[in-house]
Amino acid sequence: MALFGADVDVALQDVTKSFNDVAAVAGVDLAIKRGEFVSLLGPSGCGKTTTLRLIAGFEQPDAGTIQIGGEDVQGLPAYKRDVNTVFQSYALFPHMTVLENVAYGLRHRGLPRAGREEQASRMLELVRLPGVEKRKPAQLSGGQQQRVALARALVMSPKVLLLDEPLGALDLAVRKQLQIELKTIQADVGVTFVYVTHDQEEALALSDRVAVMNAGRIEQIGTPREIYDRPATEFVAGFIGETNFVRVGDQTVAVRPERMRLLSGSSAGANGVAGRVVATMVIGPALQCVVRTDDNQDLIVRQPRADGDDDLHSPEEGERVVVGWAGDAALELGANDKEVYSV
Repeated sequence: MALFGADVDVALQDVTKSFNDVAAVAGVDLAIKRGEFVSLLGPSGCGKTTTLRLIAGFEQPDAGTIQIGGEDVQGLPAYKRDVNTVFQSYALFPHMTVLENVAYGLRHRGLPRAGREEQASRMLELVRLPGVEKRKPAQLSGGQQQRVALARALVMSPKVLLLDEPLGALDLAVRKQLQIELKTIQADVGVTFVYVTHDQEEALALSDRVAVMNAGRIEQIGTPREIYDRPATEFVAGFIGETNFVRVGDQTVAVRPERMRLLSGSSAGANGVAGRVVATMVIGPALQCVVRTDDNQDLIVRQPRADGDDDLHSPEEGERVVVGWAGDAALELGANDKEVYSV
């Protein structure tokens, strides 16, 4: 019986896993709909990779239930699960051609040579690599090799594709390009993607939903907009994007840098604090200032620059300013209700 409904491809219920009495995964509940792109996001040691390995079958849980396509996979080895995994290391066979690498799994399924080469060629076109079938992996760039690894996984038509920081070894420009291509490919093939990353920008850009993990648990799961605009906990607010935690009287409010403004005058008011500028910098289309408040808090303020405005006033170091924000700019941090599935 499916844990969360027939349209759920991956379901985890109260899953735990420990290593040497250290809990790597501590009671995770998660449901991923068919065709969703879901990212597991968090810092090193949060449990995201162990969760992926539990789904893949590379590890077995100490307790809890894991279902793939509504079927309990408890005890099943990785090769008997309807999933494929793409790793950061491309793990291509160096002695084989690109076409042979992509067709390798189909060969072991007994598909005739002509059929498997046709499917492999079609998959290489999907990942934007036509015309490289006869090359060896060493003749390709890192980004091209990762496309081959993706094609090799997708050609097997898995129910779920697991991706363990697949872009982590690539330089920034290639990584940005492949992010766009990954999203497009996932939409084209309609396969459920479960993606592990510590890169918050990557997770927010690619995902239908993001599960933010901390200390072996899911702190919050939601759409990128929900995670960014309505973080459920202080950890999520601090980890996703940049957040100023501002002490005002006897309370602390959380405000994103782009929601803060440098105000004229010397009176801070209810939604503001006074201080001095300690640094300014231009970051592309934005002017960023670091302000040290009179009670020794360092706040980041980011304001958009006008198009072509090279004469935008930059506060001088040491200049007295007031940092203010609108009343609705403060994030409302609430308790995590462990919602695992929402539409």
